[in-house]
Amino acid sequence: MDIFFYNTLTKSKDKFQPIEGKEVKIYSCGPTVYKDATIGNMRTNLFQDVLRRVLKYNGYTLKHAMNITDVGHLVSDGDDGEDKMLKSAREENKTPIEIAKYYTELFFKDLEELNIETPEIVCKATDHIKDMLSYVQKLVENGYAYETSTAIYFDISKLDKYPILSPLNIEEQKAGARVDIDKEKRNPYDFALWIKAPKEHLMKWDSPWGLSYPGWHIECSAMGQKYLGEQFDIHTGGIDLIPTHHENEIAQSKGKCGKIPAKFWMHGEYLLINGGKMSKSLGNVYLIKDIKEKGYDPLVYRLFSFSSHYRNKLNFTWEAIEATSKSLERLKNSYQTHLAGKDEIQDKTLEELEIKFNEAINDDLNMPLAMSVVWEVAKQEVKSPKIAKLLEKFDTVLGLKITEQISKKQEEIPQEILELVEQRKQARENKDWEKSDELRDKIQEKGYIVKDTKAGIEIQKL
Repeated sequence: MDIFFYNTLTKSKDKFQPIEGKEVKIYSCGPTVYKDATIGNMRTNLFQDVLRRVLKYNGYTLKHAMNITDVGHLVSDGDDGEDKMLKSAREENKTPIEIAKYYTELFFKDLEELNIETPEIVCKATDHIKDMLSYVQKLVENGYAYETSTAIYFDISKLDKYPILSPLNIEEQKAGARVDIDKEKRNPYDFALWIKAPKEHLMKWDSPWGLSYPGWHIECSAMGQKYLGEQFDIHTGGIDLIPTHHENEIAQSKGKCGKIPAKFWMHGEYLLINGGKMSKSLGNVYLIKDIKEKGYDPLVYRLFSFSSHYRNKLNFTWEAIEATSKSLERLKNSYQTHLAGKDEIQDKTLEELEIKFNEAINDDLNMPLAMSVVWEVAKQEVKSPKIAKLLEKFDTVLGLKITEQISKKQEEIPQEILELVEQRKQARENKDWEKSDELRDKIQEKGYIVKDTKAGIEIQKL
């Protein structure tokens, strides 16, 4: 069955065919490990995980590289501000290495919680300084880069076209608006490949231009080429990376080898919070640990992400998470019911349903449509292990671990107790600690104990 992906490069939904045989080479822009990854960041990682799973479902093997940015990403996406790693190190009174290690570990823990597969290749920027230096030197040699007193810049006037992915006029480009940053630039839109370090800068390396450090964009170009070659199949990332980072990656690749590095460019849309942006000032920056602390399995967020296409905005609310939590429980219960069923079902019926699922996932990862097929299968009136087997197959794409049974203790808890636990949860959310304690005592009087754990709320019979 053919696969079609929306390609930001062509602005159309194109038939996918790997460059070489059955192996798909993918590069994904990974995290800048200077702070916790938000649930918005994780939405991008979930989209990339579904892409992996769909390709494997269709019989492809993967060579997937993802970078870890631990140097060079400035506070601004242009060429001003300090390195995000240094800013975080200063604020937390740690070294950049300590910051990188801590937030990298948290990032991979979140991936595990969401059942997101780790790419075959994970590459840290600081481990590839020589590769980046070599790349910059080649750009200088090819006439696409030049030196100023502060940096080595890429000269976009040498390109036949810039930008390529963005529909924006070059006058509106973010880096270009900062014409007063370095008056030695040949063009206001030129971007920094390598930055000369001041004496107090903590992260710097020897180079032909003295002690210095890489710009943000060069790391992905250097590592992508090192592990996947001059041209590979798919490049992924969040939609926010299109106008600066990904445009500049393409520019660098064209300057070094004359090629656009990826055939397909795929981008995930923003996550909204209660219809608006996620913002520290609004107090709505949520992490995976916040979902757990509310008593929800992180896989609930995974299922919730399937309610909107990856190229459409997704609106997060706690009400939606509560509804999705119940849906995940129903899906797991349906699987168990079919697994224990004795009814017969025609193979033709299952084949037709599987084709519908395949068509949905192969149509640019249409997970909302795919989930409608999943529910059509789960709600079959006949109860058959064959249906359970089909749901298991679907779950290789969904990644919801539907074969894991709901805890029997949880199933046996009376509805009255569950309602009291819910009231207590609401009281805690409202910071009504007195009412929370009263409800805890009431629950205990009725023979149950409630515990608040890192994994969520646990209810046990005394």
